[in-house]
Amino acid sequence: MKLFHHQAVGVSRRGFSRRSFLQTVSASAAAAGVLSFRDVMSLQAEELRRQGMSMILLWMAGGPSHLETFDPKPEAENGGPTEAIDTSVPGIQIANGWEKTAGAMQDIALIRSMTNKEGNHRRATYQLHTGYVPSGSVKHPALASNIAREIGNLDGALPSFVRVGAARNNRIGAGFLGVDYEPFAVQQAGKLPQNVAAGVPHPRYNTRLGLLNRLEDEFAARGGKTNVADHRKIYKKASKLVLTPDVKAFDLSNEPDEVTQAYGDTNFGRGCLLARRLVETGVTFVEVTQGGWDTHQDNFERVKNNAAQVDPAFAALIHDLKQRGMLEKTLVLWTGEFGRTPRINARTGRDHYPRAFNAAIAGGGIQGGQVIGSTSDDGGRVEETPVTVPDLLQTVCRSLNVQADKENMSPLGRPMKIVDGGTVVDQLFA
Repeated sequence: MKLFHHQAVGVSRRGFSRRSFLQTVSASAAAAGVLSFRDVMSLQAEELRRQGMSMILLWMAGGPSHLETFDPKPEAENGGPTEAIDTSVPGIQIANGWEKTAGAMQDIALIRSMTNKEGNHRRATYQLHTGYVPSGSVKHPALASNIAREIGNLDGALPSFVRVGAARNNRIGAGFLGVDYEPFAVQQAGKLPQNVAAGVPHPRYNTRLGLLNRLEDEFAARGGKTNVADHRKIYKKASKLVLTPDVKAFDLSNEPDEVTQAYGDTNFGRGCLLARRLVETGVTFVEVTQGGWDTHQDNFERVKNNAAQVDPAFAALIHDLKQRGMLEKTLVLWTGEFGRTPRINARTGRDHYPRAFNAAIAGGGIQGGQVIGSTSDDGGRVEETPVTVPDLLQTVCRSLNVQADKENMSPLGRPMKIVDGGTVVDQLFA
């Protein structure tokens, strides 16, 4: 019996796409004076939205140990009790406890050579989410907000950017891009968002909105025009969510039992299932958080408990997307803010270690069943193909057809690229 229902979608975006055709035609028209530059950019943005690309970020808050996830070193002095297990791809092994993920390795690429300098949770989380180190002079937008702006549907009923689960040190939002691209927060997956299912009839709800608008008109006339404009944007988005039938995507109660069991009866499992439902409904970016990876003590037991929740959900998400024909258009990235030290401390834990860590990536044109880079025998340093944070984010943009070097103007009048620096990891698309 097949676990997941298959649903076909459009053809591959590879090859001579509608986008490349549109770019050629629109550029020619612009050169001839028929279209302005703004017209060309608008057409290209609309074409990107029609492609229906999306991304799911599985955020391992706290920094997962590479040695207990996808780069085990059982023979190393500080390898601990972790064992290496075979995967569905000959020659690729990962840590025990990740058996479901091992079975999906043909669709997953591992990056074992992530490297960075930021070893503080807050700073590293900020950098992984924005591509920039924190600065007191500017509040950088999350990459997710930039992606939502570039390829999301601002007029859609559901938010373009949804964040599922409480994430310590992560309140990163749209920054200077504005309220249109702020994340919609879902603390616990499985039910309709809070206050959506209040049961107020639509006519009464619209009457209340009318009264609110009249009150706001008076406030705007007394000098509060900017505040009212932002407030109305938020309420407009909220109203669309309340009134649309698509809000049922948040309710997991109609999913078959075999599907929910495959993801796992956990908050993270339900979050991953919700992520699939949301991108299927048209949401552009979904972030699902699993905390508890800051394993300064009891590292091996805590990683085991976390893996028991993340492993089945990660594998089921990949399988579900693939069965529904959605994996090619959905990029899935598993990562945290850094790794853990090869050395085991006196509390049987591992400490912060940005020098070498790992990530896993699938879908969105990524070629699965391969490993990028390697670390030394003790896992302490990157030996081959170092991949920096900007490299990773450049690769994300390539997958989603987002122009990484596009500049947005900050409030200080400084143009800021979506991703500052870095090089695409081309091997991932080979």
